[in-house]
Amino acid sequence: MIKNTLWNQENGWWTSEINFLPEIKQNFSLPKRVIIHDATLRDGEQTPGVVFRKEEKIRIARELDLVGVDRIEAGMPAVSEEDESAVKEIAKMNLRAKIMVLCRTLVADIDKAVDCGVWGIVMEAPCGEPRLKYQIKWTPEEVIKKSVDCINYAKNKGLFVSFFPYDTTRAELSVLRKIITEVTARSQPDSIAIVDTNGCCLPEGIKFLIREVRQLTHLPLEIHTHNDLGLGIANTLAAVEVGAEVAHVCVNGIGERCGNAALEEITVCLKTLLGYPMEQIDFKRLYELSQLVSNIAKMEVGRNKALVGKLAFTRESGLGMEVFIKEPRVAFAIHPEFVGRKFEVVLGKKSGRQSIKVKLAEIGATATDENIDKILEEVKGIG
Repeated sequence: MIKNTLWNQENGWWTSEINFLPEIKQNFSLPKRVIIHDATLRDGEQTPGVVFRKEEKIRIARELDLVGVDRIEAGMPAVSEEDESAVKEIAKMNLRAKIMVLCRTLVADIDKAVDCGVWGIVMEAPCGEPRLKYQIKWTPEEVIKKSVDCINYAKNKGLFVSFFPYDTTRAELSVLRKIITEVTARSQPDSIAIVDTNGCCLPEGIKFLIREVRQLTHLPLEIHTHNDLGLGIANTLAAVEVGAEVAHVCVNGIGERCGNAALEEITVCLKTLLGYPMEQIDFKRLYELSQLVSNIAKMEVGRNKALVGKLAFTRESGLGMEVFIKEPRVAFAIHPEFVGRKFEVVLGKKSGRQSIKVKLAEIGATATDENIDKILEEVKGIG
């Protein structure tokens, strides 16, 4: 009998019980619920060479809503008239997800957001030292004044405002503390994001920043990570472990350079590793969503990409094949069907007799033991 536990769900997953030991959980200060903020239509589209046309954005937004994300960052209206038109259309669709857009610290951007009829904005302002010193060339005082003025303006227009001091992880700590303290003292954003814009912080560093900002404000905290050094998922989970309430994600992990934390990976990890119910997410639709975005973006998903890659639930080795057919969770921590996939057997050098039997059954054929041995020998030779 399969135990009904958080780490072991029949036909769902079988992760590590260690994740749920008191010695591990005592280090966490988990929020009661994690909000999923999808930025595929904005940050995902910033992937070089990717363009989502209006109708494509609408299709993706509809599918994101069916999957169950809580918020959709539908774009940046200031980019083009078509982007603005797409955001307006998405905002009129009466989706369950709340619709947001990215704004700079410009009144014109905020006015466009209001005109589009969105629920809220992600208001970006530079924070990292490289941005302030070489790119934007603002003083901390200029960042504070522009942010305060625009947050107050947006709040007066009835918008939810997530303050997004980008490149947070490369900010001087004294400057970060000054910006957060003074912005929240002189305006009322609804939340603050910790932004690892260049994906260059360790998980422990992210935890440190979350705790630091928590000491400065009681506002909800959001986490936005990039995957430049392969730490996007780890850093997002680290932030949640110490209290971040909103996780920013993109389908398939697309986004600038090496991409963002992947929607499918974060939602599955939150449920199977941290024990969140995630009742809003339809996990079986994740693969369909992944394929839709991949096709529209013309970006093939990596074959070994977690959960949605072609090889994620594929096995060539014949060892234990008869067991894996009956119970895929012996070979995979996540049951393929949990995320809308199937266990696939492929033939090659490492196949065994059971592999041949499985492939024969797939085409409705049978063979004697002697012929199976011959087929296997030929398969290995070709492999």
